[in-house]
Amino acid sequence: MTRPTLTVVGCSGSFAGPDSAASCYLLQGRHDGRTWRVLLDLGSGALGPLHRYIDPLEVDAVLFTHLHPDHYFDISGLYVMWRYHPGGPRPRIPVWGPQGVRDQVARAYGLAPDPGMTREFEFHEYDDEPVRLGPFTIRASRVVHPVAAYGLRVESEGALLVYSGDTGQCQQLVDLAQGADLLLCEAAFQESGDNPVDLHLTGKQAGATASEAGVHRLVLTHVPPWHDPQVSLAEARESYAGPVELAAPGATYSF
Repeated sequence: MTRPTLTVVGCSGSFAGPDSAASCYLLQGRHDGRTWRVLLDLGSGALGPLHRYIDPLEVDAVLFTHLHPDHYFDISGLYVMWRYHPGGPRPRIPVWGPQGVRDQVARAYGLAPDPGMTREFEFHEYDDEPVRLGPFTIRASRVVHPVAAYGLRVESEGALLVYSGDTGQCQQLVDLAQGADLLLCEAAFQESGDNPVDLHLTGKQAGATASEAGVHRLVLTHVPPWHDPQVSLAEARESYAGPVELAAPGATYSF
């Protein structure tokens, strides 16, 4: 049995940096005789490097953790591919996100909300029901951020991946991450900073979350270009004794 994988397409925090696009992660897994490809976020600058890993026309679904540009903005390019590709219009695919996702992505491209991008994408807003896509069952849980934001718990073939999205320190993320094989966790702040509450995590807070949730492996992501990621990594190791590393474009993890 082939295990599902997560590939880092972009991991730069808050905006695209010199070495990485903003947040975008590619889930791949086998089901019903074919490979399913699902994007967790599609942030600014991510559509370009996505071509290195798959043909973007093969994307089956997109899930946004929240509606800040570094997590959703490149759906504008995907819309262009879906609508104007020389091979003809593409079949609609589902796009999931917080309340208002349909109108927000239309405004980002300068479209009227009706029809907006609804001829290309089938929009859904998160609720209490899991999202089922091929081999993946995905549950969204509200976390702490200035806008409506969600962490995502992905189950497939008995394996468990949790992606924090953007969040401040909160019990909701600990609960979501319980027993995860892999926790992909943001670490946009550092302990030495004058950090506002309920916005982002430090590396030390990400490590503490992983420890409390009993996760098996921690990958730090969303470190902005103005921070030294090695500092974030060292902070995480202060509070988490398990394996921990920094996300990097092209890194692929089985879970």
